[in-house]
Amino acid sequence: MNIAPLTANELLAALALPSSALVQQRIPKKMLAENGAATSADRKLVQDGIDELAWHAALKPSNVGIPAYEDELRSYLEVTVLVARLRTEVVATDQHRSPQAPAAVSTNVRRVAELIHRAVPYPTVLLLEHGHQLVASVVHVRWAQREAGKTVLDGDSISVPIKPGPECRAFLEAMALGRQPRFHLKALYQGWFDTLSAWQAVEQTGQFRTSESPARAAERRAALRACTELDVRIATARNAAAKEKQIARQVAVNLEIKALLAERQRVAQDL
Repeated sequence: MNIAPLTANELLAALALPSSALVQQRIPKKMLAENGAATSADRKLVQDGIDELAWHAALKPSNVGIPAYEDELRSYLEVTVLVARLRTEVVATDQHRSPQAPAAVSTNVRRVAELIHRAVPYPTVLLLEHGHQLVASVVHVRWAQREAGKTVLDGDSISVPIKPGPECRAFLEAMALGRQPRFHLKALYQGWFDTLSAWQAVEQTGQFRTSESPARAAERRAALRACTELDVRIATARNAAAKEKQIARQVAVNLEIKALLAERQRVAQDL
C-alpha cells in the first residue's frame, strides 16, 4: 500500500505556532539571490531551482512569550520559519550513498538550503518541498567576525527527509512549539535542532526517541557525524576491494572493511 508523502503544511500544522506569529508572505527570489548567492552557479540554482519561497512565521518574544538571547557571538531576536517549494529539476541522485546511510538529500537541495540559511540573518526552520520529498533543515547562526551586522552559519547543519512511517506521529508531536525549551529563543531553536537529530537517527535505529538532556543530544549528533564519515570510508574501501586484482591486497582491504563495520556498529549504539 502506498503511503501519501508528508507535506510542508502538515509539518507546519504540527509546529502549532500561534496565529500572532504568522507572516505568510512570499519572498522574492531576487532578494535571496542578492543576499545569499555569491556565484553565478548559485544564482542560477536559486532562479531555476526554487519555484516559491514563503515566509511562514516569525517567532519573537512578543508573540511566543520566550525571551530573546544575546551574547558576544550571537543575537537570537527571532526565529523564522520558511517554506521553499522547489522545481523537480533541482533534484540530483546521490550515486555514492552507502546502504547504511540515512535517506539521501540531494547535493542541490542541500545547497539551496544552505543559500537560504545564509541569506536570512536569523536562525531559520526551513522546509523544502520537491516532488514527493519533504526536507527539514536547521543550522545556527552567529555574527560575522569581519563584517559588522552580517551573520554566518555556525556549526553543522541538519537537512533531513521527513517521511511518513510508524514513528512519524511521535516525531510530529515532538516538533510542537509547546514541547520545546522556553528559556530563550536560542534554546527553542536548539530544541528543534535536537528533535530533528533524533528523527535523523530513526532510519538506523527504527525508533524515534527524543534526547533526555542537551548532553545526550550532543552525543547523538556526534554519533551521526561519525556514522556518516564511516559510511564514506566503507563505501570507498568496498570500491577499492572490487577493483583490486591481488589476492593479498583483497584480503587486507576486506579486513579493513570488517573493522570499519565493527566500528560503525559500536558508534551506532549512541544513536
